[in-house]
Amino acid sequence: MRFMIIRKGDAETEAGTPPTRELAAAMMAFHEDTGPHVKILDGAGLKPTARGAKVRFRGGKPMIIDGPFTETKELVAGYTLVEAPSLRHVLDWLRGWPPLDAGGEVELEVREFYEVEDFGDVFDDELKAQHDRIGLGGKANGTA
Repeated sequence: MRFMIIRKGDAETEAGTPPTRELAAAMMAFHEDTGPHVKILDGAGLKPTARGAKVRFRGGKPMIIDGPFTETKELVAGYTLVEAPSLRHVLDWLRGWPPLDAGGEVELEVREFYEVEDFGDVFDDELKAQHDRIGLGGKANGTA
C-alpha cells in the first residue's frame, strides 16, 4: 500500500524560513531510519504559497489565483510518499518525527493512495495501459 504523509504549513514554512542544519540532519536521519516496514518512495518540501497559484474552476471555467494564500491551516509545506503494509506501520514510524521541526508543533496528515485495482471494472485494459503509459500511480518512474 502507498501512503502520502502531508506536512501541514505554518508561519515559518510560509515565510520561507530555511531549516537549521540541526533540523535538516534530524529530518534526514528520521527518513533514513524507516525500519523494516516502511519504504520511502519520494518526498519534498514545498516553497511558500507566495511563489504559487491556485486554479479554481467555476462552471467549468478556470480562474487563476496568485499566492500567497490566506488560510494557512490548510496549506501543505511538504510531503513524503511511502510504501508500507498498513496505515498502522506508517503511524508507528511517524511517532518518531523530529521534535525540532516547528518546535514540536507539527501537523501531519496520512492518506492512502487509490490503486487502479481499487476501481474495479472502471479501468478496462485500455485505460490501464493508458494509465501506465502516462506514468500515473508512480509506475513509470519506479515509485510503485
